[in-house]
Amino acid sequence: MANTKEIKSHIESVKDTRKITNAMYLIASTKLRKARSELDRTRPYFDALQGEIKRIFRSADDVDSRYFYPPQGAPPLDGTYGCLVITADKGLAGAYNQNVIKEAQRMLSEHPDTKLFVVGEYGRHFFAQHSIPIEHSFLYTAQNPTMERAREISSILLDRYDRGEFAKIFIIYTDMENSLSSAAHCVRLLPFHRAYFRTDTVEKAVAEPFEFVPSVAAVLDNIMQSYISGFIYSALIDSFCSEQNARMTAMDAANRNAEKLLGELSLQYNRVRQAAITQEITEVSAGARAQRSKHRKEA
Repeated sequence: MANTKEIKSHIESVKDTRKITNAMYLIASTKLRKARSELDRTRPYFDALQGEIKRIFRSADDVDSRYFYPPQGAPPLDGTYGCLVITADKGLAGAYNQNVIKEAQRMLSEHPDTKLFVVGEYGRHFFAQHSIPIEHSFLYTAQNPTMERAREISSILLDRYDRGEFAKIFIIYTDMENSLSSAAHCVRLLPFHRAYFRTDTVEKAVAEPFEFVPSVAAVLDNIMQSYISGFIYSALIDSFCSEQNARMTAMDAANRNAEKLLGELSLQYNRVRQAAITQEITEVSAGARAQRSKHRKEA
């Protein structure tokens, strides 16, 4: 049986671990609030972009754009796919990274020639460890998602798409559905379905047709580049929020386990201490009886 000194050492170790998990919980909570406020601050701009795209399709539904399927429908597109995979820079976030990796593996099993563009050290390490080639790795993006970095990612992906190297572009990220759950999603980023920007609401008819300079297609393509950057930025923020939420959940579970372990160790410590005290009392009593017996014999 462990002595009181060993048990006390275990208790102090668990208390130190609990302090660390509490600190990590608070840090994740702060990062989560900050990321959400950044997304809320930029959301109106991209909502306005979406509104302008809808307006363009109301004015010229048959406009041709490389970022959209043609008006008559979505033909099957053969060719290489590009896939942006958003992971974290580190673990300690439950199944957050594993769920994203599973989606990426499913994508690769269905389309083996898919080119991977990876955000996050965890993803880079996993694919390198499993000898899965990475087309491009974006450094220092997972922990600090910004609009500038989203534009950088968008620029690289769009350049490859515009040159015809990719038939489709997908993005695998984690969406925090609510404060209790999140899920990894594989979403087609390009090309878009036109129906995505159509609305069923009845709107006021346009009195005079809009004038697009230099052309409807040029205006639409220009807006779409900004919209895609916003889509990627939103995915980076959503993933970052999901990571912090998963980290908070993991730290909360660790805290509960630490509390349970502390209770068990404290109980064990008290039992061992009480046993030691009882043993000491027994030895003192036995010694006292021996002394009394000796004195009686001498008398």
